[in-house]
Amino acid sequence: MFARTPRLLLRPGWAEDAPALHAAIADEGIVRNLAKAPWPYRAEDAEAFLSRDRTGHDPVSLITMRTAGAPRLVGCIGLDHMESGEVELGYWIARPYWGLGIATEAGRAVIANARDTLRLTRLVAGHFIDNPASGRVLRKLGFRPTGETRARHSLGRGGEAMCAEFALDLAEPDAVDDPCAMLAA
Repeated sequence: MFARTPRLLLRPGWAEDAPALHAAIADEGIVRNLAKAPWPYRAEDAEAFLSRDRTGHDPVSLITMRTAGAPRLVGCIGLDHMESGEVELGYWIARPYWGLGIATEAGRAVIANARDTLRLTRLVAGHFIDNPASGRVLRKLGFRPTGETRARHSLGRGGEAMCAEFALDLAEPDAVDDPCAMLAA
């Protein structure tokens, strides 16, 4: 998926992105909040992630921030079809960019794509309960807590941790603002 927002470009990752991806995610504070990323996160893990099979069903985009020079890789965001049949939103942001609204801005673009292009009607997401900042991002994106928590495996933690579950009904009017429309204003 390609998407442009006021500050960001979301795009697929390519093999030449491996060094920047590794530099951005090789932080235990990031990886421990993800389900599928191992710790320690090695350069080979970045290469494997970027060379994975891209079926088109699970769009994942690198988040790059436009700068005066070359764009800077600041995170990753995407959708994952789960075994349950639900589609989950997941993301991470490199530590120097925490608290700048990047996850929210990128999330709005992915949600708009999920609704308008992929024609999805519902998304799910979750956060480990010791990562409340991610829960705040989900709420800003319109997700609502389901009231359920469950143990979820994290490769980065090397075990299970409790995860708070959220859902977003994309059929609701104004479920998410279209961030790309902001560019036309």
